[in-house]
Amino acid sequence: MAAVLLIEDDQRIRQSLARALADRGHHVVSAATGMTGVEQAVSGEVDVVVLDLGLPDLDGRKVLQMIRAVSSVPVIVATARDEETEIVGALNEGADDYVTKPFSAEHLEARITAVLRRTIAPDAPTVITVGDLTIDSGAHEARLAGTVLDLTSKEFDLLAYLASRPGVMVGKRELLAEVWRQPYGGADKTIDVHLSWLRKKLGETAAEPRYLHTRRGVGVKLVAPES
Repeated sequence: MAAVLLIEDDQRIRQSLARALADRGHHVVSAATGMTGVEQAVSGEVDVVVLDLGLPDLDGRKVLQMIRAVSSVPVIVATARDEETEIVGALNEGADDYVTKPFSAEHLEARITAVLRRTIAPDAPTVITVGDLTIDSGAHEARLAGTVLDLTSKEFDLLAYLASRPGVMVGKRELLAEVWRQPYGGADKTIDVHLSWLRKKLGETAAEPRYLHTRRGVGVKLVAPES
């Protein structure tokens, strides 16, 4: 059971989702405006936020930025906006997932479960070192040459999953299933976007990779840079 905050101005949708999630055992609170949602999101009393972007007082992207400024609570954007610029923008601003309307309560609950589920097994090493890169799953922290990397939750999950398989070429289908918990196609761009962000933070590019090496049509692997 999770404590879910729904930030949604449409009363019909808000009540319907709240009822469906509550029937599935979740504790649900809701907000009809962005500012009320921000106050509840940063209270420390919710496990995950489901955020609509079309709010009456603030744009949902602004609400996301305000939440991310003070909290790492997982945020799932749930909106009618399906433009790629909106999706990439929200992910870049700290959203952990993005789902477009219309969607079922079952679909949303699966996204909530996926966001809250950790990809690293309990008996896996909590600290992994690859070259000058150190990934501490217990602290949810990654360092490069001793400097803490400013990673989003999903960037860290992706890096940690690759680090748990150093030198192994991991396919996009596996990454979608194990990191995004989406055992179906259609989200290759999401992986590519997150890999691009990771490369920037690791000080490399696709043309001149150091840690992240991709092979078209095969996948990506994390290796220590050649000296």
